[in-house]
Order: sequence, then C-alpha cells, then structure tokens
Amino acid sequence: MSERLECVPNFSEGRDRAVIDAIGDALGAVPGARLLDVDPDADTHRTVYTVIGAPEPLLEAVFKGVQVAVRRIDLRRHRGTHPRMGAADVLPFVPWQDATMADAVALARRLGQRLGGELSLPGWFYGEAATRPRRRLLHEVRRGEFEGLPRKMARVAPDFGPSAPHPTAGASAVGARGVLVAFNVNLAGPAEPARAVALARDIAAAVREYATVRREGGRVVETTPGRLPAVRALGWWAAGYGCAQVTTNLVDWRVTPPHVLYEVVREEARARGADVAGSELVGMIPWDALAAAGRYYGGSPGTLAQAAVAGLGLDAVKPFDPDRKVIELALMEPT
Repeated sequence: MSERLECVPNFSEGRDRAVIDAIGDALGAVPGARLLDVDPDADTHRTVYTVIGAPEPLLEAVFKGVQVAVRRIDLRRHRGTHPRMGAADVLPFVPWQDATMADAVALARRLGQRLGGELSLPGWFYGEAATRPRRRLLHEVRRGEFEGLPRKMARVAPDFGPSAPHPTAGASAVGARGVLVAFNVNLAGPAEPARAVALARDIAAAVREYATVRREGGRVVETTPGRLPAVRALGWWAAGYGCAQVTTNLVDWRVTPPHVLYEVVREEARARGADVAGSELVGMIPWDALAAAGRYYGGSPGTLAQAAVAGLGLDAVKPFDPDRKVIELALMEPT
C-alpha cells in the first residue's frame, strides 16, 4: 500500500468566504491529494484545513494553497484572537498511512525551500523538522507574532527564505509532528467577558503541561508543572459562541486524550464556582481518540461515536458529524 501523509495547514483568514474557498480550491485541485475538511472561525480569524495524499501531490497541493494565501491575505489588517505570524501561519506534515516521521520531515523541508525560493516567504521549521531544539515548540517559533517579525528577524535568521518578513504575508512555521487534536472546552461561568476570560486563563494554566514559564534573555530558565502532560492551553473569549473557552492543543492525544482533558477542566471549573458547557473540535480527530471517549462515557461498540459526542458535548456550539470530522470515516466517503 502506498504511503500517505496528512497536512493540516492553518491560514490566517476566517471571515472572507471567497478567500477561504479559494485556498480550499487550490488545496483540492491536485490529483492524488484530497481535501477532507475546512474549518473556519471568525473570532480567531483563521481556517484549519485537512489534506491527505501521497507525498508529491500533497506537497504540490499545499504549495498551491500557500500561493493563494500570499496573494489574498494581508496581515497588516488582520485582527483575531489566535496568535499568528503569517498568512500561511502553520504548515505541519503528519505521517499517516505507511509513512514515517522521516517522510514528514523531508516533505516539510522541501516545502520550506519552495516557499522561500519561489514565493520569497521566510520561515522556520518546527516540531520534528526543527533545526534547533528550542524551535521544536511552535509557540517559541511564533513568539512575537507578525508585528514582532522585523525585530525578531534582525537577530534570528530564518531557516528558509529572505532575512526580512514578507510585507503582507509575514512568515510561516513549517513542521512535522504526530497527530494533534485541537480541542476547546466551553465554560459556563461569568457572563462578563473580562471575568470569563480571566477564569478561562486560570483554568488553562492549571491544566496545561507547563502552568508557568519564566524567561530570562529570551531563554526558558524555570517552569512550573501543570496537571496534564502533552497539553498546550490558553483562555479566550469566543464572541461567536458567547462564552469563554479553554482552548487546547493535545499534542499527544494518547498521553492526554480529549475526555481526560474535558473532565479535568470540568473539575477545575467547578472548584472555581463555574462549569463546562460542551466542547468544540477544530479540524479533525482520529477514530481511536473519539472511540476512547465513547468508551469512557459508556458507549457500546455500535454507539461509541454517539456516546463521545454526548459526553464531550461536541455539538454544543456547532454541528458535529462524525462522518465528516473523523479522519478514517471521512476517507471512506466517496470523492
């Protein structure tokens, strides 16, 4: 069976449907690469796409998507709740069918060189593709965001592309990683946004892998552990849903699966006089992660998806269709 990889490009446009669709059309236009999901959000002003394919078609599809983003997105006018430094902000490759992490790293490196050479778009490699240990962490690569790029690039050379940011598209983080689950927990708490966000941030600090990080001269010198390993978490206000969220990346869902995160956030919220009110999946999820939640919430072999959706409240703020949001199920759908 031929190898396939997944790419989950994050583009800094979540409001203009014409631009969102144009990027999606480019990602889906290459035979051998299949666009499985498009997940836009107006509050974050960001869209997460999921594409799976053989290495060469996948590389070409992602490059074409970035071409459109560079042409159509101007970060000088971009405002959203999600950190970002580029129009094509994050471009991670993930081993999927018969592919290895080495395959993902090789594809990431090739994409970065094309972005720099053909689009004059600079950036850094992260995750397993990182050229330095510190750059393995995405938030370290993206620190300073778009507005801080000129100062940052004056002292930190990019891994690819020019030594100055693209004037409208900024810079990109291109990486290789394992399967990540982007999972946000809605809070039922204070109605006033500032108080609700403060609560969400407090809970996020309690549950994430590193509760606090102290830096000196840009270097991490001390960390305080939080409750859950392999969890990155922040708190923000989701205006479109009228609630605060603990927004998380589960960077290894087998270490901390979604249902464990959800129940720990529930515990922390109740300890502060609040509660959880369902959750939101951003992008897609592997079947094993959803099935694990289904088993935890009492599902039988034939009802695991339904039990997971009910237990996690995955349809609380927007529809959740397992046939579209579970990678393996979506791949079974006819093209």
